[in-house]
Formats: sequence, C-alpha cells, structure tokens
Amino acid sequence: MKLSYFPIVLLSLFLSVSEAQTSTDNVLFTIDNEPVYTSEFIRVYNKNIDLVQDESQKDVDEYLNLFTNYKLKLKEANSIGLQNKESYIRELDSYKKQLAKSFMTDTKVTDALVEEAYERVSNEVKASHILVRFAENASPEDTLVAYNTIVKLRERALVEGFENVMKEVHNGQTLFGEELGYFSGFRMVYPFENAAFNTKVGDISQPFRTRFGYHIVKIYDQRKSRGERTIAHIMVNTKPGDTLAESAETRINEIYKKLQQGEDFESLAKQFSEDTSSAGKGGLLAPFSAGQLSSQEFEDAAFGLENIGDVTKPVKTQYGWHILKLYIKQPVKPFSDLKPELEMKVKRDERSRLIDDALVSKLKVKYDVITNQKALDYFTSILNDDYFKRTWKLPENFIGKSDFIKIGIQSYTYQDFGDYLLKNQRSVQSKAPFNQIVSKQYEAFLNAILMQYQEAHLEEDNKDYANIVQEYRDGLLLFDLMETTIWNAARTDSIAVQDFYNAHKENYMWPDRVHAVVAASSNENVLKKVGKLLEKDTDPEEIKSLFNKNNEVNIIFTTGLMDAQDQALPENFEFKKGLSKIYKHSNGFVIVMVKDLYPSTQKTLDEAKGNVVGDFQTFKENTWIEELKNKYKINVNEEALKQVKSAIKNQ
Repeated sequence: MKLSYFPIVLLSLFLSVSEAQTSTDNVLFTIDNEPVYTSEFIRVYNKNIDLVQDESQKDVDEYLNLFTNYKLKLKEANSIGLQNKESYIRELDSYKKQLAKSFMTDTKVTDALVEEAYERVSNEVKASHILVRFAENASPEDTLVAYNTIVKLRERALVEGFENVMKEVHNGQTLFGEELGYFSGFRMVYPFENAAFNTKVGDISQPFRTRFGYHIVKIYDQRKSRGERTIAHIMVNTKPGDTLAESAETRINEIYKKLQQGEDFESLAKQFSEDTSSAGKGGLLAPFSAGQLSSQEFEDAAFGLENIGDVTKPVKTQYGWHILKLYIKQPVKPFSDLKPELEMKVKRDERSRLIDDALVSKLKVKYDVITNQKALDYFTSILNDDYFKRTWKLPENFIGKSDFIKIGIQSYTYQDFGDYLLKNQRSVQSKAPFNQIVSKQYEAFLNAILMQYQEAHLEEDNKDYANIVQEYRDGLLLFDLMETTIWNAARTDSIAVQDFYNAHKENYMWPDRVHAVVAASSNENVLKKVGKLLEKDTDPEEIKSLFNKNNEVNIIFTTGLMDAQDQALPENFEFKKGLSKIYKHSNGFVIVMVKDLYPSTQKTLDEAKGNVVGDFQTFKENTWIEELKNKYKINVNEEALKQVKSAIKNQ
C-alpha cells in the first residue's frame, strides 16, 4: 500500500491541477508538442512555494526546471503504459472512493453541525446516567419493556434522588448507574451528547435511546473547556532488565531531587531527558488539548498543573517516567482554527447520518426521483415468512425486467431491487409487517444507488473533485515510475551501489568518538572530588552513594559511546584519553573520564548502506532526467515566461 508515501509525492514533486484551459491562456512550454499552460504553472507555483525549504527553488527559473522535470517524468510514465496497469487502476479507484466521501455531503447541514460541535468542545458538562441496556437489534417487545423501565426509573429519581436510584439499580449487566465526570463534545455517542448538552444543570433528562439502550442523564455542572496546555517534560525510558540501582524510577527521582535543589528544568532536560525529539528544546512539547494524547496519566498530570512554572512529581506512564512543567495555558482555539478538524470529526461519527439524510433528500430532487408505490406493493405481496428464516427466494414468475426506478440517465429494474432484498434478508433480525420491511429496504436501496450514481458522475459535477482526482492520477503514476526506474534499481543493483560507494568513500566516515563516563553536577567542587575518584577507577555507583545522600542528588552519570554531538558532552570537548577538565555545560558542570578513543574511520558499505543507497538514487535520478531531456523535445515560450515572472512578482 502506497498511501503513507503518497502525500509526500504530491508535495515534493509539485503536482499540478489539471483544468481546461481558456482560449486566452498562453503556452508556457511544450514537451513533444504537448502544451503546458502558464495558468497551471502559476497555480502550482503559488500552491507549493510555502512548502519549499530551499530558497533557490523559489526562483521562477529554478522552479520551472523542477516543474519541467516533473512533466518529463509524467510523459515517460504514460509513454511506457503505466496508466494501464491493473494495480494502478485498482489503487486509483480506491483513492477516488475515499476522496469522494468528503465531496458527497450536504454543506449546509454540515456547517450547522460543525458550529454546534464547536460550542460543545468549548464547554464541559458534569453528569451521571442510568442505562437500561438492550441489544441494538432488540425486538419491539424488548425495546418497549426497556423504555417502560427507564420511564419508571426517572419517576423514582425525581422523587427519591438520582444518586440513590443510580446506586440501587446498578448491576453491571442490564442496568447501569455511573458517574461520568466532566466531558465535552465528541466524548460520548451523539444522542447521549445531545441529551447532556440540552439538559439544564440540576435537571434529569427525558429518556433517550442510543445503540446501547435507553438512558436518563442528570447534569451537575457546566463549565468552559480547559483548552490547551503547553508542557515541557523530562523523560526516562523504562528498559527491560533494569537493576534497582540503574532503574528508570531511580534516575527520574535523582533528577527530581536536583530540581528541588534549585537546578534549572530546561538544563536538566537537555542533559538527561531520553525523549530525543524534545530534549534539545529543554523538553518542550507541542500544545495539546484534553483527549489528544495516548497517555491518560500524562494528560491528567498536565492538566493538574495550575500555575505557569509549576512542576509535577515523577509520573509513570506506559512509556517511562516523566517530570512535567507547565509553560502555557491556552483557552479553546477560535472557530476558524478548529473548523477543519471538527468537520472531519462530524463526518466520522453519528452526526454523519443527519448529513446523509439531507444529501439524499437533495439528490432525490436533483435527479428527479419518484417513488414507485405500485412496485413497493408488488414486493410486499411476494414476501413471506421465509424472509425471517433467511431462506426467501424470488418467485418463478418474478417480473424482473420491469422498470423499477430511474435516477438521472440510469434505470433500475425490479431485478435490481429483488437482488437487494435477497442479499439483505440476513439484516432483518425480527419479525415485522412485510410492508414495513419493504419500505425500509427500499429506502436503504435508494440511498445506496443515489450515492453510487452521484459518485459515478462526481468528476462531471464537481470541478474541485475532478482536479484532486487528476492529482492522484499523476501522483500514482509518478510513484510507480520512480519505483520501477530508480528505487528498485538502487535496492537490487548491488554492483552499481558498490561501485558508487567505492567512488565516493570520502563521504562515508565515522566521526571521532569516545567511550566515556560523564559526571554532571551543579556544584563544581563536587566534580573536583568526583574527578579524583574517577582517576582511581572508582565505580560510578559507588561514587553516587558517597555524594547523593540525605535525599539529595548532587551527581548524575552518563556512560557510553559518544561523538561530539552527544547531548551529554560539552561544547568544544577535547577528545583526549583520561580525565578531562571541568566544563561548564547547560547551566551546570561536567567532567569526563575518557576510557577509549575511536578516531574517525571509514564506514564499510554495510555500515553506510542507507546513506549510500539514498545518494545513489539521487545520482541515478539526475542521470535519468538528462536522458529524458534528450528523448523528448522541450520548447519554452520565453515571452510567456516573462509574463509569468511579472505576474508572480506583482502578486
């Protein structure tokens, strides 16, 4: 599956959006007389310029070179017939189906639901509920019993108190009484969320149904959401086989003692945090809101910090041990910032049914769909009890070729709906009148074929969808081309890779490294004493036992193979065997005992394989591009290029 790579292809290769060109649009260049228009180039340039890291590529001439190379690759892909591969066609169809979902929607209803969702994520309610549980496909009789039960429980709760009834009836099987605490939008199924946010503080809701059964909910409080937190942390990973002396818990407690002794949080994070993505930034993490993290323990600790600068005690999560510091408390983001995220969430949860219903109503009008009651009466007449046994079959005299319904230019027959009834008889879980079954199945059938019809004609009806589909087409082609021409060759042509390595050995060297014991302390005098003990080859654990007393941490050790960029080593560290001088480092001091020196050496091909293959791929691609330029004739319209430069400059 190529999905994970595909967005990168789109961004890095500057994909175009195909559109019909106007009669006044100028040809910017041709490839074997196939035109590429100025409007496309300007659009692509503007779309991607902020993504370009290399400032030189913002130059129009340089960007034109990149864009021309991209078009050359597409020309080659189509020339060798990659667009006809079954795997390509299959994967494109899959992408189209995924993409179509976001375009097959009712925007008016969606917008209303998004606004409602924002209001609810901006607030939190505190609630408890009582649930009478039954299966989603329960019979009408069982459903009625559950409803009558919840009605009686509500009547009791109004008299006896919600909490008393809740505790009394809870059995954990058919009846549940639970305190839910605070929650905001999207934390509960949509019908439950509706009931909770539409019930006043202190009131008990009317009975309502979810897929779990019938509920009543009591609301105790409503407050504004806690918003976002910006946190820094120091993390020590939990490692299998840790000894008591070297355990993650021991180390995090040592670091915490240093914090209590007044040492700087950021400095300690830079020295000792094993979260490499944040250690260099003093442990600082990106802002997050409630429910966004994969660790509830970490989140609870973060939102438990009240004041800027507050620090937690060591906190254990599934990832290791942490100390957290609060930097920023930020309220809920403005609606404009959250709208895209909320829209995605709305389309994924039960709210989507409301959107689908609105869309179906609109499509019925658009495609002039008329209900065929005569046909429905016919299907009601041919159903029998076999349908509930899942053994029902169409009668021998079934009038399958008769017209059933028409959507746009597409006609559907009795056979189409008959086949649908046959296929879906398994979905009928309990007996019901045949007319109800036919009516329900007809609505489901109509919804399905309406969606299918809209999807089949979406490229004709929706320009934005058509443009994005074209991007996918080109991106998949380009992926296949690069894979077959460059990437696979680099992975399989071991002789060529070896030759490339031999020709560029100077690019693949190990840096100077040391095997060292690094002692860190905020007290320079302590390090002087530690240094003397290290010269006597005293074990670091023994040294720690001498200096880390009375619940104070005065020294922390880091041991291992290190190069000049290692966070434990000070800047401008002198690579020399033996005991170093005392260095100032991250608002503290370090002293280093170098056990062994490992001078810069040549990496073997196996050691440098990843870098060598990457460099070889770049070399091979550049050579290939030159071959394509010789294969296909490129003509640039210099006058049109001048106009493009002027238009971009004056934007």
